[in-house]
Amino acid sequence: MFNKLKQIQDLKSQASQIKKALSAETVEGSGAWGKVKVIMDGNQEIKKIEIADELLSDKVKLENAIIEATNDTIKKVQRVMAQKMSQFGGFPGL
Repeated sequence: MFNKLKQIQDLKSQASQIKKALSAETVEGSGAWGKVKVIMDGNQEIKKIEIADELLSDKVKLENAIIEATNDTIKKVQRVMAQKMSQFGGFPGL
């Protein structure tokens, strides 16, 4: 039983290390040919959104561009997350 508790503590520690490493990563995705940019950290928290002035007059285009940029950023962050997890050895035993 103590062995299982030690494994759980080790996993928690490893998860904390990975989360800290991911928070230091910054990923940028874009939509509408770069007119909208979403900047996100490795923990998938949006840090900044940049919008070109020309999109401000068309709500539908702006909404679609934000969705496109956010999805692009999430895909890129997921690749970074997978890479970081493999560097830390993943989560063996799960």
